[in-house]
Amino acid sequence: MPHASLPTENVLQGRTFDAVLFDMDGTLIDSTPAVDRSWAAWAREWGVAKDDTAHGRPARDIIEELVPADRVDEAIARVLALETADTDDITVLPGAAALMTSLPEARRAIVTSCARPLAGARLAASAFPAPAVIVTIDDTPNGKPEPDPFLEGAARLGVDPNRCLVIEDAPAGLQAGRAAGCTTIAVTGTYPAAELDADLVVPGLDSLRIEVTPDGLIVHVESPKS
Repeated sequence: MPHASLPTENVLQGRTFDAVLFDMDGTLIDSTPAVDRSWAAWAREWGVAKDDTAHGRPARDIIEELVPADRVDEAIARVLALETADTDDITVLPGAAALMTSLPEARRAIVTSCARPLAGARLAASAFPAPAVIVTIDDTPNGKPEPDPFLEGAARLGVDPNRCLVIEDAPAGLQAGRAAGCTTIAVTGTYPAAELDADLVVPGLDSLRIEVTPDGLIVHVESPKS
């Protein structure tokens, strides 16, 4: 049953955390135009119809539903090539860079369903201040909505997943975060608030401030800057 709060209601008040695990696409950067172009081109080439609601899931999971099993690897390689080549119009979402850079290196990570080359290309194209720890689909046996990616992110930071915040924009990622035992914050935009099952729902990262204290990280919800 959804337990999402209103953006103005900080249900995490009074709690502390050890680290923040950020999704990338749709959370930190807006790559939607490039994603749509690449997948549309791939779908035309392969004569298939991609479900636009598949955001946040690994490409392999999507492609396995669309092409014969013996051509999955070929199809993945092709869509990865298309996506890596198209990095136009990728922008940093409001508040994302400031929130990321406000955290110490040991308390932050990106956990993405992208392959590592694609994640690197998009972060470079947007000039996003990336953390040292970046977990990609290449790093775990299972992707979102399974918990493996966030468990790996917590392990690389050396923290307990139960003491981690996961910030996501998609249902699959939020499901993965919950399964890993993390506390979840959803950002609206890719999906409306009604479709996001999280401990806290905010309209954007410019609504969040995370205070670093000796006891841990404290979440503050603020009015977005105009």
